[in-house]
Amino acid sequence: MTLNIFKAIGDFCTNVLFKPYSALTGVNDNEFWWTANFFNTILFLITAYLFVYWLFKLRAFKKEGAE
Repeated sequence: MTLNIFKAIGDFCTNVLFKPYSALTGVNDNEFWWTANFFNTILFLITAYLFVYWLFKLRAFKKEGAE
């Protein structure tokens, strides 16, 4: 049972999450550079936004005295 769960997680990551990166390998070098940077920039902006949101939530909980 345990091995099937890890195999399912591995299959999900390989077949679903990495699909955009696999699609980028078929583009020529000049287009690939711009496309890859655009894709990574979008991921960075999403991550930065969520990090700032998390910091504001931490500050709000600290003001309330809650954990």
